[in-house]
Amino acid sequence: MAAPANTYSTTTAVGNKETLSNVVSRITPEDTPIYSIISKGKADGVHPEWEIDKLAAPGANVNTEGDEYTFGATAPPVRVGNYTQIFRKDGVVSNTQEEVSNAGDVEKVKKQKLKKGIELRKDVEFSIVSNVGSVGGATRVSGGLPSWLETNVSRGAGGANGGFNQTTKVTVPATDGTKRAFTKALADGVMQAAYQAGGNVKHVFAAPYVKSVFVGFMSDPSVAQFRYSAEDGGRRTIVANADFYEGPFGKVLMHPNRVQAASAAVARNVFFIDPDHAEWEWLRKMKEDKDIAKTGDNTKFVIIGEGHLKISNEAAHGVVADVFGLSPTV
Repeated sequence: MAAPANTYSTTTAVGNKETLSNVVSRITPEDTPIYSIISKGKADGVHPEWEIDKLAAPGANVNTEGDEYTFGATAPPVRVGNYTQIFRKDGVVSNTQEEVSNAGDVEKVKKQKLKKGIELRKDVEFSIVSNVGSVGGATRVSGGLPSWLETNVSRGAGGANGGFNQTTKVTVPATDGTKRAFTKALADGVMQAAYQAGGNVKHVFAAPYVKSVFVGFMSDPSVAQFRYSAEDGGRRTIVANADFYEGPFGKVLMHPNRVQAASAAVARNVFFIDPDHAEWEWLRKMKEDKDIAKTGDNTKFVIIGEGHLKISNEAAHGVVADVFGLSPTV
């Protein structure tokens, strides 16, 4: 039925107060799984370097009685390095906006600083998983994890390793290959290669879609079936998840990495990480620059940090590259 004539309604009233809630919803994920798991260190310059050494391959060692000694050449370690990258987030809020009543205060300086700090940490994670080579100079770039890995790799057709270039002293991005589905066989192959090279892979990081493919490993005929006891009178649960995989060459924890869902470019790699050989080093830890000059009727802020990814030995890690990371076909 229609309202009676001359009903004074909210659409006519001019004095009703707004009912904007003070609770502001934000579900954007804040997790940074690789950055959070690897250790943190201190860089002393913009071009940190370190050395990688390895044992000679085992072989026959038979010598003649009374033989005179001979002395073989000593193989020097390999010297590698990365460049620090400057990460920055900033903002400016008028002093009037800072004083007015604001829902949840999310559009004020304090909350904006907190938000920008989280965003900056996620940018560090994005830097780690991105296939970018290291760059020196004033606009330095920290070489991402894909640009380091060249020993324990599985690539699609046409794909090629990047790696550290001993001539240019920078890491080179890997060449993308033809995408394929992530499989248990590919995972086992990379884990075996890493084990033989001396690594102890403990963590796997992949885009969330790949986690759903990983769960499908349970359907592999070589995998032991789950067994669950039925609770008396209890409700049953459909179980379609697994977090650990214990294969022939170790037990790994699968981490769905939401940062790797940012694009197909960063979703195409599944990383197998030995946390003892990966580190994030800060030359300047993330913090607010307190020395910004006040130049107007506003409040400016800058959150800044400078650091780099240190892969102390790339042969400890592995990657299944060129997989469909966002969907069965992307």
